[in-house]
Amino acid sequence: MSASRPKLLVVDDEPQILEGLSRGLRAGFDVRTATSGAIGLEILAREPDVAIVMSDMRMPVMNGTVFLSRAREVAPNAVRLLLTGQADMEDAIGAINEGAIFRFLKKPCALDVMRATLGDAADQHRLIIAERQLLEQTLHGAVKALCDTLALANPSVFGMAMRVKRLAARIAAKVGGTELWQVEVAAMLCQLGAMTVPAGIYERRALGEPLVPSEREMLDRVPLVTDQLLAPIPRLEPVREIVLHSRSGFDLSGAPENQPRTGFEIPRGARVLKVALDFEELESAGLAPDKAIERMRAQAELYDPVILDALVELYVAADTTVIEIPISRLLEGMIIATDVITRNGTLLVARGHEVTLGLVRRLENFAASIDQETVEIMADAKLQPLRRNAA
Repeated sequence: MSASRPKLLVVDDEPQILEGLSRGLRAGFDVRTATSGAIGLEILAREPDVAIVMSDMRMPVMNGTVFLSRAREVAPNAVRLLLTGQADMEDAIGAINEGAIFRFLKKPCALDVMRATLGDAADQHRLIIAERQLLEQTLHGAVKALCDTLALANPSVFGMAMRVKRLAARIAAKVGGTELWQVEVAAMLCQLGAMTVPAGIYERRALGEPLVPSEREMLDRVPLVTDQLLAPIPRLEPVREIVLHSRSGFDLSGAPENQPRTGFEIPRGARVLKVALDFEELESAGLAPDKAIERMRAQAELYDPVILDALVELYVAADTTVIEIPISRLLEGMIIATDVITRNGTLLVARGHEVTLGLVRRLENFAASIDQETVEIMADAKLQPLRRNAA
């Protein structure tokens, strides 16, 4: 099977139509078929590299518009097409206007017209992938460099950002349905606004201690402040959307006043980030992971249940430990397990920070003031150092 053929999923409730389309299209496409929207979604979840999704409009239980809208969540990079009859034209136009589909094909559709349209869809998919790779590689790298630099100025805040990023990435990878790079970048940047909040307020909120109105207002404004800081940067709109709703509870609590959303209206990436942020705040306030999860379960209405379950599964399956190694043996990507503090009590490097060349140099330059030649890093059950997102 040629790797150069784009992977195509065709969904129709009539098996004979699927068989005919599969025969007619397999010369140019790697064809998958499904007899219902539910089966189509299962295929997309199992094969995230599907390039094109083409669905019939009239299907029982889940029609083509609903299926393609859900397919957009499961496989956001796939280009979507709708096969529709004259009677369904208004629904097809609505689906285009909502951004659910790339084009619609009017039935009956000649095979050569369908092949040409699918060829255009394949070209569109290549553009989407190229743009995503550009954003993921260049933008992600630039943001990480920015955060590494800011971490030198405020190790506590940006140590937290790195821990949240790592946890959010693991949850996002487990539940799917969102761009991993968007979640990671949002997690790294969402702490920009936190630099305006005095130390200790996050910890007090996490423990459920009472806050005065001015303190609550400061916390509520953090996502908006961060969004305003990010506004001048082009192509960051999906990331800003995640950041803006990162404090929105599933039950509408904490939502921005100008954009109130609840439940599944909240971007999936923001729902992931909400869970990661709250868990990290509880841990930073001194709660053990099991107690932090217990606290979050007691307020389950605040979270997407699937995402909260994913957090629980990650920590039930966790099998990590801490080892001590010389500073001279630190390698890029290793993860600092405990805070590194100078003799006078200044936080030099926060736990959870990924080792970079700049961080190693910082530790070497401050070696005299920390009076230690080793640091603790995270490791697996076999005492092998964890690297980057493995933790």
